[in-house]
Amino acid sequence: MALSIERLESKTDILRFLNQDRLYAAYAIGDLEPSLFRQCDWYAALRDRMPTTLCLRFRGLRPNRVFVMGSAEGLVPILRHVLKPDRAYFACQREHLSVVSRFYTVEKVQDMLRMVLDPDVFSPVDGPVVRLGQRHLRQLQELYGWGGNVAFASYQFDQGVFYGLEQSQKLVSTAGTHLVSRVHGLGIVGNVFTHPDYRGQGYATMCTSAVVEELLSQSLDVVLNAELGNRPAESMYRRLGFQAYCAFVEALASRKSGLRKGAAVWLKTMM
Repeated sequence: MALSIERLESKTDILRFLNQDRLYAAYAIGDLEPSLFRQCDWYAALRDRMPTTLCLRFRGLRPNRVFVMGSAEGLVPILRHVLKPDRAYFACQREHLSVVSRFYTVEKVQDMLRMVLDPDVFSPVDGPVVRLGQRHLRQLQELYGWGGNVAFASYQFDQGVFYGLEQSQKLVSTAGTHLVSRVHGLGIVGNVFTHPDYRGQGYATMCTSAVVEELLSQSLDVVLNAELGNRPAESMYRRLGFQAYCAFVEALASRKSGLRKGAAVWLKTMM
């Protein structure tokens, strides 16, 4: 039987699929939070009424983020007919890349590692860090300006947990969260960055440790992403107690010309 495509609106249906691999799907599960859900488009490929592939397009960041879970076969009609951002960061398994490259020019691929914290082996690192509040927002944005590819949006600060370290009343290092889902019990650590002039002194470890400690105090499962090959970052996370869970890839890609129209009509005929 041929695949069909549906736009999903039911959080229950979406969560049922994502919970097949909760830790791989942690970011997508976090996007079920009410404040984020309205910025999401969810599509599923189905065979015999059973979903085989799920795609999330998150519109809260630029470029958009696209998460893929399930069979590569089901990704084909989704990208061909309904999911067509001009430019996007894909988070997917390597097997999905051959499908992505049929519809997108892949500009950059980064091998990633999803890491998860075992609370029983958490090894905190204390330091002179401060909990960041609204008065720190401008300093935080200025600090991330040195980072180039830090994907930070103000909603992450408003809804998340951020700690920083100051030198001479200047914010020089920080760690925070990409999102926190207290409904689903997840805290996703990210936005870890130290000014180039202050690296090598353990500041990022101190800030990350403080973030993790607060998330654990709320009984959340704590996960993060690390770039494979970034040994200093991976070593820091392992020192705190994080362990490897699974590998995946992130790919920056641009939609191929001539493949950007026609989504709405096809979707209506399939629903």
